[in-house]
Amino acid sequence: MEARTFQSKCPECDAELEIPDDIISGEIVSCPDCGMDYEVKLTEQGEVILTPAEIEGEDWGE
Repeated sequence: MEARTFQSKCPECDAELEIPDDIISGEIVSCPDCGMDYEVKLTEQGEVILTPAEIEGEDWGE
C-alpha cells in the first residue's frame, strides 16, 4: 500500500507541494522549488494551513 499525498501550493513561489495525508500539526515541509520551509497546521475540519517555519538559528554570541 503506497502512501497517499495531497497537493498544496507554496505561498512563496506557487509551486506544487505534496503533503502526506498522515502529516501532523507542527511538522515541517519544504518547497522543492524555492526551498522555503513551512510549518503545517491542521484545522479541526482537516484543512492544511502552511505558515513560514520559525527556524532557530545558531547564536554564536555576536
